[in-house]
Amino acid sequence: MEIKGKVHEVAPAVNVSDTFKKRELIIEYAENPQYPEFIKFEALQDKVSLFDTVKVGDQVEVFFNLRGRPWTDKSGKTSYFNTLVVWRLNVLSGAQAGASTPELASPVDISAAPGEDDDLPF
Repeated sequence: MEIKGKVHEVAPAVNVSDTFKKRELIIEYAENPQYPEFIKFEALQDKVSLFDTVKVGDQVEVFFNLRGRPWTDKSGKTSYFNTLVVWRLNVLSGAQAGASTPELASPVDISAAPGEDDDLPF
């Protein structure tokens, strides 16, 4: 799955345990600009570095997996949780987008040598 939006917040990486770390990213998703949604994504383990170059205000495209799991409390009541886990992120516009996009050369007409007429029938 993927979604495009504006970066609202980038949290620092958190070491949950000696072997597990995560990082959160909040995206402002404005399908209806009058009522924007603020969606929380997580990056896990080695993917936490995906958020290193992202700045607040950048327009990004986030590729993620939807995960869900149950949790049963002490009284036996089961609750369900969803997590959006990022596996790829592209900066579309902002300070980092210009730095990562190579400049494109202008098109060159190679159909005829200078001064020659083009006699192709199509």
